[in-house]
Amino acid sequence: MSAPATAVATDRHAQYNKSRIFIVSVIALVTAGMAASIRSNIASDIQRIFLDPVDKAHSAEMVATILGVPFAGFALTIAIGSPLLDIIGMGLLLPLSGICFTLGTLLLAFAGTISSGPGVYNVLYAGAVISGIGWGLVETVINPLTATLYPDEKTTKLNHLHAWWPGGLIIGGLLGVGMSSIGLDWRMKLFCILVPAVVVIVMCIGMKFPPTERAAAGVSMGEMFKELAQPMFLVLFLSMFLTAASELAPGQWVDLALTRTVHMPGILLLVYVSGIMFVARHFAGPLVHKLSPIGLLWISCLLASIGLVALSIADSPVTGVLAATVWGCGVCFMWPTMLATASERFPKGGALLMGLMGTAGTASIYFVLPQMGKIFDNEAVRLAGSADAYKSLAGAELDRIQGLAAQLSFKEVAILPAILLIVFGAIALYDRSRGGFKAKKV
Repeated sequence: MSAPATAVATDRHAQYNKSRIFIVSVIALVTAGMAASIRSNIASDIQRIFLDPVDKAHSAEMVATILGVPFAGFALTIAIGSPLLDIIGMGLLLPLSGICFTLGTLLLAFAGTISSGPGVYNVLYAGAVISGIGWGLVETVINPLTATLYPDEKTTKLNHLHAWWPGGLIIGGLLGVGMSSIGLDWRMKLFCILVPAVVVIVMCIGMKFPPTERAAAGVSMGEMFKELAQPMFLVLFLSMFLTAASELAPGQWVDLALTRTVHMPGILLLVYVSGIMFVARHFAGPLVHKLSPIGLLWISCLLASIGLVALSIADSPVTGVLAATVWGCGVCFMWPTMLATASERFPKGGALLMGLMGTAGTASIYFVLPQMGKIFDNEAVRLAGSADAYKSLAGAELDRIQGLAAQLSFKEVAILPAILLIVFGAIALYDRSRGGFKAKKV
């Protein structure tokens, strides 16, 4: 960006409280992270209390669907909201996210009061969807908002912002473990989500938000939609399906599945990996300058694939931590760097392209998580000999069978980031043939 253009951007943003806007964006993302972590932590409670009595042979697939459907709510929300962001306004959508988190959490907590038997599944499903809509509203706003406020530091600032997704996972995970250790009811964990959700609503009152970078530069809606036809964007869009599935699907499944194989609370592994992500994302800037965004993504996919294979064979706390370390180092930069890559290569695409990247990422989880649950169920029934035999299992033998089934579900997902080694390698060679990658400006 030229000096005059930079001066104009700086002047344009001077009328907005950038630090307060960034803080409320962080708190909104923390809320989403806490919600995801706590849902993962209470998955075994939901399965045991509500779903096992309905259909034990398919209860893992059912709870995986409940864990996965927030991603569908996210995907639909961000796909619809992103192109309309400048029309509806950030000042409406961000506090609305807090309202959705509140309503979705209350539905999950009181599902057993609202309904019973098979019907409770529908209430749990609805609560999870509404929570996902809240998350979608958060990402619809905060990604183009950050790109607008920091046009020359998109990759760095988006990584700083998205450090607070794992920050929320850590907070929710530690709350879940701590509250379990003192015998508090699973619903008390859910109520913790309400605190930051209400803070977001209150902080947004009277706050002024800027127009998006695309709108401020005078780029028309027609020009924005034309960017969708760019071949490189289509490649990045499809790649987002696989990078997100490599990070978020195993993250939601880790407590339910790995607790049985590594002989420690699986949620602690999620907290540990989230700690790696939280720290590492604050150092994304130097890595991107040294490797380029695509180079960073290639290394991330290599480590993620190795880590998922390692998680599938881990059978102790030590091997579990080692495998989680490799996986965590792999996935920590994926989401924000994919968003920044799309924004830097296609800035005229504005909130639409960033939103569609998020849609691709979360839509993939909606499909991948139930498949992980289905792999788990099918393998458990196969190992037990039959569905009836599996239903009759208990104690150590049940834990053994479920542990083996959990390992297979992680191994199957490891192919996803491995595929992207070819894709990102090809993009890196393409960039090198053109003299290296340089971010585009509106």
